[in-house]
Amino acid sequence: MEKLILIDGNSIIYRAFFAMPPLTNSSGMHTNAVYGFTNMLLRLIQEEQPTHMMVAFDAGKETFRHEGYQEYKGGREKTPPELSEQFPLLKELLDSFGITRFELKGYEADDIIGTVSRQADESGRQVIVVTGDKDMLQLVSDNVKVSLTRKGVSEVEPYGVQEIQERYGLTPAQIVDLKGLMGDTSDNIPGVPGIGEKTALKLLHQFGSVEEVLARTDELKGKQKENLINHAEDARMSKRLATIFREVPLEHLWDDMAFSGLEEEKAAPMLRKLEFKSLIERLSFTAGPNTGEKNANPAHEAEPIHVTVVDEAGIDSLKGKLGEIEVLHVETNGDNPHHADIIGLILSSKDSHYYISSELLKHPAGEPVRQWLADAKAPKKGYDLHRIDLALHWQGIVFEGAAFDIQLAAYLLDPTENNQTLSGLASKYELSFLAPDDEVFGKGAKYKVPDTGVLSLHLAHKAAAAQKIIPLQEQELEKNEMNRLFFELEMPLSRILADMEKQGIAVNREDLQELGKEFETQIRRLVQHIYELAGMEFNINSPKQLGEILFDKLGLPVIKKTKTGYSTDAEVLEKLAPYHDIVQSILEYRQLAKLQSTYVEGLLKEIRPETGKVHTYYRQTIAATGRLSSQYPNLQNIPIRMEEGRKIRKVFVPSEPGWHILAADYSQIELRVLADISGDERLKEAFVNDMDIHTKTASDVFGVPPEQVDSNMRRSAKAVNFGIVYGISDYGLSQNLNITRKEAAKFIDQYFEVFQGVRKYMDDIVKEAKRDGYVTTLLERRRYLPEINASNFNLRSFAERTAMNTPIQGTAADIIKLAMVLMNDVLREHGLKSRMLLQVHDELVFEVPEDELELMTKLVPETMERALSLSVPLKAEVSSGLNWYEAK
Repeated sequence: MEKLILIDGNSIIYRAFFAMPPLTNSSGMHTNAVYGFTNMLLRLIQEEQPTHMMVAFDAGKETFRHEGYQEYKGGREKTPPELSEQFPLLKELLDSFGITRFELKGYEADDIIGTVSRQADESGRQVIVVTGDKDMLQLVSDNVKVSLTRKGVSEVEPYGVQEIQERYGLTPAQIVDLKGLMGDTSDNIPGVPGIGEKTALKLLHQFGSVEEVLARTDELKGKQKENLINHAEDARMSKRLATIFREVPLEHLWDDMAFSGLEEEKAAPMLRKLEFKSLIERLSFTAGPNTGEKNANPAHEAEPIHVTVVDEAGIDSLKGKLGEIEVLHVETNGDNPHHADIIGLILSSKDSHYYISSELLKHPAGEPVRQWLADAKAPKKGYDLHRIDLALHWQGIVFEGAAFDIQLAAYLLDPTENNQTLSGLASKYELSFLAPDDEVFGKGAKYKVPDTGVLSLHLAHKAAAAQKIIPLQEQELEKNEMNRLFFELEMPLSRILADMEKQGIAVNREDLQELGKEFETQIRRLVQHIYELAGMEFNINSPKQLGEILFDKLGLPVIKKTKTGYSTDAEVLEKLAPYHDIVQSILEYRQLAKLQSTYVEGLLKEIRPETGKVHTYYRQTIAATGRLSSQYPNLQNIPIRMEEGRKIRKVFVPSEPGWHILAADYSQIELRVLADISGDERLKEAFVNDMDIHTKTASDVFGVPPEQVDSNMRRSAKAVNFGIVYGISDYGLSQNLNITRKEAAKFIDQYFEVFQGVRKYMDDIVKEAKRDGYVTTLLERRRYLPEINASNFNLRSFAERTAMNTPIQGTAADIIKLAMVLMNDVLREHGLKSRMLLQVHDELVFEVPEDELELMTKLVPETMERALSLSVPLKAEVSSGLNWYEAK
């Protein structure tokens, strides 16, 4: 039987945005609402198996309803830009999924859905309407069901005629009468004062309709009767406004709405652009860009290639050819290179490819190859040499001579490209087809190393692709004036990072276990205290039981409801904290429980037995701004805003007896970069005179002397200062400061009135981006902005904000990287034993012997402060101690 699903696009994306945590892709574009919408969409398709689908959108602010009532929806705040920029992404995704979308000027999505559902109903077809708007319940019939979203959009609650009767005691047609009496603040529909849902239902059960209620007011009493008489026209108008118009002039859409399922070659590229990796896996789509292309385009079949499988006897022959090798490819498995197995190697000269097995590499006969790998004078070019270095290290094999890393070059040339695999790059440069690894090895539980013949050929194709890609990248780096950035910063940094990762940082296991016991004791005390405040024991981890305690037993105000009861998420608890002591205790309990599981138990698992250290893995090619990312474990995310979180740092200690941990971090580096780039005299004055920048900003914006700036003023100024750097909107600032968007917008306007140099910089950088199509950091790191001249307002606005903040964030990232390269040189020049261990955002962490501590305390900040010459001074603050906690 034919089944049509109609989705209220505006309603669902709004609910998804406010329900989902913030989420951005590597180019910085917000994607949380699209992710929530897509998740719901895929579940609907799987569960309902529709034959037809359509997503309807509002086509503008003005509809025919405004003709009779200009205040319709007048109370709604402007859509946050973080959501606005996601509408074009959602529409692009729907197109890639083959799902019809429709909008019509002058009408709302409700009216389109109402009309299409009526037409389908009249022809006996099954219809499911998906929305977050209860108004839609008026559309329900024997053939039409309405599914209302719950828990944001993660669940839906289906309503048919029977469910509406059970829930409200009404027919679907009476839903508009309910709205007529009670109104709707979200749509600015007035209703009748003093009448909420409960009273409205009582009246409708008695009289049946708005018209009957108004005709029989003599049967009512008191204030209710008075309000109904005085606001009779409001009630009638409210009913009219709530009534979905089901006669929209639509051409026959039935065939256009036909849906035959997702096509991987169309849907997968969009999911990759959005970086929805979990959804790609859920759909069993391949991760590479060549989905279906191999068979669809025979011209892209792999070129014939010859590979020599080297055995023990062939090593001597290979030994004489090692000087001709141009490209090295080492195949490893697993995500974490510190625990990766080496599967095989390819050494490629101009005309030949030599495959060496992992067993032969480790065998005594493989010594000539190991010597070549360790020879710093033998240049190695290849893909992800950083990972190769780590994998070889843990097999006891030295790697030196990294000369050109394809992955790093690809990242510099376009940091927003989300598929920088060798097969992705081969496709980008239109080289011969290179099969994605998943096609050769399988994925997940199906992963399996193929036999030598298949393996050696696949790896040789990868090396051959690398040989073709390198000269093309060399030309692009030269053309884009990125040679210094690549050869003098990113390539040396990759070697420094590998050395830091191999070195690792020591962890005092006993202290970590002791900290775990301390947390457990605190958690037990908190649990007991929570039970006492609640007057009974219950499962604190159960949202249902917690909701019953907070709202039913203790009578706290209900902030948000879910299908199963009350919401007790972090946002709700933060708002409830002033009402009862139990709430703060629950928040502390959750924080401690997370510290215990993620950082105590998590770190214990990451300590390498043979070293007693954790060895993080730094990724240079993830963040579009140039920032480093840390994995296995992530040492950049240890929470330090609460004392218990800071205590985690106590377990990080020197690896040598009598040594110290020394930490140095830049002071407000991004704001100093902003002062330099913008040339704003007020900002520059603050830093040149070493003033507190947040107090200075508050003083200037609020127009009071610095000594009259209170803590709230400074907190607001700090939020705006850092918000400006990250392209914050009035919505974002209002959330941070818990103020209205109107107040936040006023504050931002005041800021720009004072710091006019910043305003001018932002205007100028957007003009440059529109002219060039990209922006750069002070070190010529480039970020492309293809949507900067888009006709679509939302896409263009996002690109403009990115243009404003990328040079600031990117330059700050470049400076800390420069400092690491300089510091590595300084350690070597002075012949010091001190070691650089970690980079955490704007902070560098070292372990230092006692006799070098005084010198390092002087050298480290000096070196960091001369990393890049700006018109304002860079400032680095240094401290030391017996562990990382004491060093901060």
